[in-house]
Amino acid sequence: MPNRTKSYDYIIVGAGSAGCVLAARLTEDPQVRVLLLEAGGAGTPKESKIPAAFSKLYKTAVDWNYSTEPEPHLNARQLYWPRGKMLGGSSSINAMIYIRGNAVDYDHWKSLGNVGWGFADVLSYFKKSENQERGASRYHGTGGPVNVADLRYVNPLTRAFLSAARELGVPSNSDFNAEAQDGAGLYQVTQKNGKRHSAADAYLKPSLHRENLSVLTGAHVLRLLIEKGRALGVGYVCDGVKEEARADGEVILSGGTINSPQLLLLSGVGPAGELGKVGVQTAHDLPGVGKNLQDHVMVSTGYLCTKPVSLASAESLPNLLRYFLFKRGPLVSNVAEAGMFLRTNTERIEPDLQLLFGPAYYVNHGLTPRAEHCFGFGPTLIAPESRGEISLRSANALEPPAIRANYLSTEADMRIIVHGVRLSRQLAHSKAFETYCGEELHPGAKAKSDADISDFVRNEAETLYHPVGTCKMGNDSMAVVDARLRVRGIEKLRVVDASVMPRIIAGNTNAPTIMIAEKAADMIREDA
Repeated sequence: MPNRTKSYDYIIVGAGSAGCVLAARLTEDPQVRVLLLEAGGAGTPKESKIPAAFSKLYKTAVDWNYSTEPEPHLNARQLYWPRGKMLGGSSSINAMIYIRGNAVDYDHWKSLGNVGWGFADVLSYFKKSENQERGASRYHGTGGPVNVADLRYVNPLTRAFLSAARELGVPSNSDFNAEAQDGAGLYQVTQKNGKRHSAADAYLKPSLHRENLSVLTGAHVLRLLIEKGRALGVGYVCDGVKEEARADGEVILSGGTINSPQLLLLSGVGPAGELGKVGVQTAHDLPGVGKNLQDHVMVSTGYLCTKPVSLASAESLPNLLRYFLFKRGPLVSNVAEAGMFLRTNTERIEPDLQLLFGPAYYVNHGLTPRAEHCFGFGPTLIAPESRGEISLRSANALEPPAIRANYLSTEADMRIIVHGVRLSRQLAHSKAFETYCGEELHPGAKAKSDADISDFVRNEAETLYHPVGTCKMGNDSMAVVDARLRVRGIEKLRVVDASVMPRIIAGNTNAPTIMIAEKAADMIREDA
């Protein structure tokens, strides 16, 4: 428990993936005093540790439980967005897939004026963060905090998926994080000894003994304390009591793509015209705050399975015993066990479609169970043209912001998802799935034309949980932070999380977020 009259060198807002990294790295110097504030509680539910149980955490106390505004291109549906509200943030509730994206992604960031963010610049930080169980190599590191493992359990349906991909001429890829991203293969996961290995497990928990680190949970930050263009600290509420904490050095926002821009806006840092409409006085007119929202959108293409081999029986007594005694069996599955990256347009220099495979019925985020054995594909748009925004509904810091993802606002985006649904069908009807493939549940045999499939997508597409970009780095008029992640126009204030990505990467976003924080920790120390 921090001494609330004491000041700190650094105040970090949010103990998610980035916040955990920063807290651990900055307190390596015993002279540096750090306060880490987390809105979620201190406990870790048992479901967080059991890999296959992650969807049981959705819409619980450890989930912010956000929803978008009615999405104009998805039949005005309001889409559910789970985000982790606990130590480790979304790394404590995600599907644990370890993907870095494509080298081209980071070189593109650099081309936008972000010096030091090319792939050659960031690879060392990926390696620094990693304990690769396969061993060190040109692309991988060992001895880092995050344990990266091969799957301990691979379902026979997943093996069929890999065989089906080969039938269709998709090359095999044993490491999506090495030289080439294209192809089909098993995912590696952030697990250790059959259990989830979150950013809290990797970075924060080994650092909690340090006297120079104070962690306060149940602390919802309400506003930044800004005077004369400088961040001095934060105001927060804990156990119903409003408190303030002061930073002699910097305030660092690591609340994520939703909460970091929301806190800037609540503190008067954002587009002046919009702030005035909700009764927030402008401290600094910064038009890009909350804009540039990007996310990966996915639709489940699902089938009944004619053999009882899926994850539907993962919680049987024998499988429970296998897990709790040996950390083996179906409960070690991350559900999305394998996938592929491919280009729907041969002129592209990086993949635009990620297709995930799961030996399970995964519809409505796993919240709509089905007793029968099923399997499914998740075609996912990973290079979206569509852009959305985060904005305030009111000046009340406890009210969720308005999320407008604006999914599938272009024909090109829809075309890629439709291509993915058709590819899913080809895989399901391959020779490899001959003994497993039953009735098509989603979209169903009646959906034949591109228009039919597009209607299905508009009715059922969901987030793949990768929102980024709302405090983008750069040097253009809409950039929120510079290449050192300092908020433009406000001294001693940084944003370090997925919101700084100027463009979304082609893959899952947890590993890149950890990399960003590793690099930021070095920059913060250098600037001090």
